[in-house]
Amino acid sequence: MALARDGRLRHVLPWVISAALLAYAFGWATDWSRLARAMERANVPLFVLFVTADRLAFFWVWSWLWAAALRRFVAEHVPTSSVVAIRGGSELLRTVSNPLSDAAFFLGLVSLVGNRFEAVLAAAIVPAVTHFVVMVLQMTVMLPFLHGPRSDVVAGAALAWAILLGGALAVGLSARGVLRWRGAAAVRAWLERFPLRDLWPFWIGFALLSIFDVLIQGLASRAFGVPIGWVELAARLPLVYFSFLVPTLGNFGTRELAWAALFSSELRARDELVAYAFAVNAIFLVLNLVLGVIFLPRALELAAAVRSARRAGATLARPALHDPTDQ
Repeated sequence: MALARDGRLRHVLPWVISAALLAYAFGWATDWSRLARAMERANVPLFVLFVTADRLAFFWVWSWLWAAALRRFVAEHVPTSSVVAIRGGSELLRTVSNPLSDAAFFLGLVSLVGNRFEAVLAAAIVPAVTHFVVMVLQMTVMLPFLHGPRSDVVAGAALAWAILLGGALAVGLSARGVLRWRGAAAVRAWLERFPLRDLWPFWIGFALLSIFDVLIQGLASRAFGVPIGWVELAARLPLVYFSFLVPTLGNFGTRELAWAALFSSELRARDELVAYAFAVNAIFLVLNLVLGVIFLPRALELAAAVRSARRAGATLARPALHDPTDQ
């Protein structure tokens, strides 16, 4: 209980879950001979190129949209270069712990706008909400074009729409006094401050990023020798990203099992997909290290800020700030 109360559990749990999932994926569920053959068929230069492009695209687009949210809703003077530096510095900490990286990134943003904690918290939710809605729409639009089994996509889309529509209904009923919900006032206040119709730069940005992601993931899978259909990717990639909400170390374990569960077929064995996902994770880990080293001074500054905040008992970032695609 003491471990949970002082927050250490949030930092220990990802290591435990990742170790357990990787042990299952590689020690129990994988045929190593087929995995090795899958690795040998890969066009390594092309695969590395496509995966690197995917990671850097997410890094730059997310940094730009974070900066746009701060400029639009918190402080007009926020430079994009400063947000990029904070984001890059936090990536070095992500190689150790996602919660630590999130805390450092959030504290960096708060300090950037004059310690306006609540304003940054409210603006931080804008990209997460808009991206979630874009991914739900992506699954829904692609569902009729899927061939073969589609129960996983139907279930995922139905659950996501239930969350969105159920939340909207609860807020509406609460506003009329029919339903008592403690969080309704906060949600209503957020919607009044950030009307969904006014968030068009974020809708467009994430729509373009989703199209690029499907394209680059398709090219990467073909370079690895595990070709995945474009419609299949578009319909199921959001489910892969939703699985990243499980707290793990750098998505190791969840990525491998998610790809194997969602995309395996007669043409693509689970072992090949596990190899593909593990290779993607390994490249992402190296890129996070590179980004962190590039922004090393900022990384050291952020780490010191986190330590100081913890000693002072200050509030740090919460999982609500962490989008599952923020790898």
